Amino acid sequence: MEDLLAARMQMGISLAFHIIFACVGIAMPFLMATAHALWLRTRNPVYFTLTKAWSKGVAIFFATGAVSGTALSFELGLFWPKFMEHAGGIIGMPFSWEGAAFFLEAIALGIFLYGWNKIPDLMHWFSGLMVGITGVASAIFVVAANAWMNNPAGFDWVNGQAINIDPWAAMFNGSMLVMGIHMVIGAFQATAFSVAGLHALLLLRDRTHPVHQAAMKIALVFGVIFSLIQPLSGDFLAKNVARTQPIKLAAMEGLFQTEKGAPLLIGGLPNESKGVTEYAIHLPKMLSFLAFGDFDAEVQGLSDFPRDEWPPVAVTHIAFQIMVGCGTVLMLVGFVYLFILAFRREVLFGSCFLCTVGACTPLGILAIWAGWTVTEVGRQPWIIYKIMRTHEALTPMPGLVYPLILFMGVYALLIAAVAYLMWRQIRSLEEKKEWEESHG
Repeated sequence: MEDLLAARMQMGISLAFHIIFACVGIAMPFLMATAHALWLRTRNPVYFTLTKAWSKGVAIFFATGAVSGTALSFELGLFWPKFMEHAGGIIGMPFSWEGAAFFLEAIALGIFLYGWNKIPDLMHWFSGLMVGITGVASAIFVVAANAWMNNPAGFDWVNGQAINIDPWAAMFNGSMLVMGIHMVIGAFQATAFSVAGLHALLLLRDRTHPVHQAAMKIALVFGVIFSLIQPLSGDFLAKNVARTQPIKLAAMEGLFQTEKGAPLLIGGLPNESKGVTEYAIHLPKMLSFLAFGDFDAEVQGLSDFPRDEWPPVAVTHIAFQIMVGCGTVLMLVGFVYLFILAFRREVLFGSCFLCTVGACTPLGILAIWAGWTVTEVGRQPWIIYKIMRTHEALTPMPGLVYPLILFMGVYALLIAAVAYLMWRQIRSLEEKKEWEESHG
């Protein structure tokens, strides 16, 4: 049991670390390409400076993401050999395609970083855009594999063996599209608000800094767009979970008893011994409507399932509430930004709004961490839903707590290195403005 906990903790920490760099790799190149397009159209040196600064940030996060992603792929084989023995031949295709997308992403990034004044402007801009496109493709293929773990397809399971394997059906399983879209939208939302928040905090020190002003406005446009469409994506995903993993839905919502016209719970703490979620706000019939489009639809509660198949209910429910709460706050800030653009542009760089945007810096990443907690913890005790339990896939190798400690140390060093490199990039922007003002 100790080794199982250590292996799951290491996978969780590795995923939490890697997901930050994956999100930046998905969304940041599009922000960079937008700034580059504005530079090509206006020749305003502010956009040139911003493009160069963001491209260096993309390179830093890409390199670190490559390291953390490689560690995750090794951990799958080292810690969960039984899973890879059965799943490798079924979901190997999306992993191989992800590798191809990553390879193209690296090429495109290299062309963009070293292509200044060496290739035509349009081709150079397109190479930056391709960094983002291949990053999105890479994410979709990885999520396809995880979606298969939650909604297995493309094989028959007979006597503990997978037969009649169809890799296409496995990759394009019933959850692949909704999970992939939700992840990509979440990555744009999280990255855009993190970037906007960082530049907003820097603007509190110098309201007139043109690069930070331009950066915040570009990032907020992306953040607002994706914050407004994320609830629609979440609704489609929730309906998919209701259909394919009803026990996960019950844990997400803290619903213990099967009900027709089931209420939607806001907040609350699940009490498994009593079979109730205490202190929650109940919205009558809303869960039935959101899950099935019918206010009187029956929603299965946890009591309909064997107790040994329950996921950790409290963790799943609380993580779901955190995800929804963070997303709601970001959406509301998006509406405030639209109001300011329409009616009160003079307060855009005022202290109140800058502090509000700055406070949103971690919320998108926190929402993604919480969302992946719901996805992975809510699937337990299964590593392949209804096929293989997590403990059955664990390596027999003892002493897994030691690599956990080692990897935590390595990740701490990587975080420190990335923080230092990003601080240097920010400092270079400050020094550039100071130099320009002194030589104005």
